[in-house]
Amino acid sequence: MPSYLAADALLPAGWARDVTIDVDAAGDITAVTPGLGTGEVERLAGPVLPGVPNLHSHAFQRAMAGLAEVSGATDDDFWSWRELMYRFAARLVPAQARAIAMHLYVDMLKHGYTAVGEFHYLHDGGADMLAHVLEAARASGIAITLLPVVYRWSGFGCKALLPGQQRFQASPAFVLDLLETFRPQLGPDVRAGAAPHSLRAVDPGSLRELLAGLPHDAPVHVHAAEQTKEVQDSLAALGRRPVEWLLENANVDARWCVVHATHMTPQETRALAASGATAALCPTTEANLGDGFFPLPTYRDAGGRWGIGSDSHVSRDPVEELRLLEYGQRLAHRRRNVVSGGAFSAVGTTLWLEAARAGRALGRPMGAIAPGHRADLVILDDVRPDLAGRAGDAIANGLIFSGASGLVRDVMVGGRWVLRDGRHAQEEAAAAGYRQALTELLA
Repeated sequence: MPSYLAADALLPAGWARDVTIDVDAAGDITAVTPGLGTGEVERLAGPVLPGVPNLHSHAFQRAMAGLAEVSGATDDDFWSWRELMYRFAARLVPAQARAIAMHLYVDMLKHGYTAVGEFHYLHDGGADMLAHVLEAARASGIAITLLPVVYRWSGFGCKALLPGQQRFQASPAFVLDLLETFRPQLGPDVRAGAAPHSLRAVDPGSLRELLAGLPHDAPVHVHAAEQTKEVQDSLAALGRRPVEWLLENANVDARWCVVHATHMTPQETRALAASGATAALCPTTEANLGDGFFPLPTYRDAGGRWGIGSDSHVSRDPVEELRLLEYGQRLAHRRRNVVSGGAFSAVGTTLWLEAARAGRALGRPMGAIAPGHRADLVILDDVRPDLAGRAGDAIANGLIFSGASGLVRDVMVGGRWVLRDGRHAQEEAAAAGYRQALTELLA
């Protein structure tokens, strides 16, 4: 049973000096104790933080980053961006999807993500496309939660799918069969749930059918209230705002993850927090699409749980997501140090710990350096000038707010090292495969 000595470790109660972390053969933390353990101990090279889950990923969109940054003939927003995404997705084949996902997942690991929720809706090849994405996750070493998507309609009122949406088509029965296909491959590093895409793409009957067929503990992820048009259309079709309707009709609880939830009333915000669900916030994508600001202070004051996702992957760095999340709140509320209070006054420490503990939204015990949690460890490179002389909260604040990059040195996922000295064993091959896929797609 390996043991690791950390000079500085971010524990659930805050930063601690000189602790030993014991890990069993299954990749779980069995003990965290002060001082040097009694057996053979590996001394970790820098400050240690728990790995962060990436709650929301559309892997293929990684290859779109930068392609939609040219103004169109009309006002650009989510809906105009979506048309480009449809055209891009129409060209994608499984081998390209694997290459894109492999490069993406290696990049995530190099920045401190240790698990990902893959919100997958490229269904026209049956299980083939998702199988290629799963292969990429296994090859990279990142833990994955498969979230195949139910996608029935192009809009509220059961409107027929548009031509660009045809390959997304999936009924509840299709998704439940897909989950059964992948059941033999599930384990500590591969979990599964399901995702009703959104209330505009899944009618109430289909949502009930999906929920009735899922295991009671399977994660459920759904897009909701990302854009104001979606809220207006939901009011017209259902008589309720999207989050409001879900809370009244879908038995939303701790296994739910509501993605974006950008446009909520204060009443909705407090009710979502009280439900036990996790809000998946994707600050760089939400900024890129011009979505708006999540009502984070009200949500946190009500005890709401939240995590981060990189969504369209204009960034693959949790530090960038967390920094932009905090800065967005400062801009919206015209004050500093918004995400703090409670147990911690340091914003960096608060941001990292609250985002890390969102692993339950992926169906896995992670996000804390504590017994009973997966040994997902992120070791920082304290030789870097931006971390020099820092201890405790100053480490996390320096990580997130110094503006530096490349501060992650080593990464462990489920007790296995996947990054050492800033290098992933597959990064050159992953980069070559990605270059080839991108060249083909943009030809």
